[in-house]
Amino acid sequence: MSNNPTIKRRLISMVYESLLGFAVLFLPFLVFEFVTRASHTPLVEHMRQALAFVVLGCYFIHQWSRDGQTLAMKTWRMKLLCKNGNAVSTRAAALRYLLSWMWILPALIVALVLDLHRWQALGAIFAGILLWSLTAFFDKDRQFLHDKLAGTRMVQLPPPEKKKKV
Repeated sequence: MSNNPTIKRRLISMVYESLLGFAVLFLPFLVFEFVTRASHTPLVEHMRQALAFVVLGCYFIHQWSRDGQTLAMKTWRMKLLCKNGNAVSTRAAALRYLLSWMWILPALIVALVLDLHRWQALGAIFAGILLWSLTAFFDKDRQFLHDKLAGTRMVQLPPPEKKKKV
């Protein structure tokens, strides 16, 4: 059915995925900002972060457990499956979503502990993403660590068949 997508292909897909994430968050954030009157108190800031976490979680868990693909994954012809080749269960999708936060969570903690701001914090996040992406080089199938731990795997789908001209 497929082979393993390259690390480069998966990272490019993730950039596209992050842009789509903003679209997914737009309406819930618009409503949230209206309800909170765009307040920036510490409590509202934490609620905003929790909203993003929950909304993105619902999106990814639904997409991965429904047909194994988000829009970005469809565009790049990739699919998420369980290690045995079966469809991803809601539980495995939820575990993968939680583990995927390891791309940035350690860097966010470092930024908090070291009191990093703006460009320094962004640099720490990029360093964390780079380090996490290197985990694929320790797997024979070049799967990222969060997939290995969640029991899932990303596969490359073949290109669509070209329609013959009649």
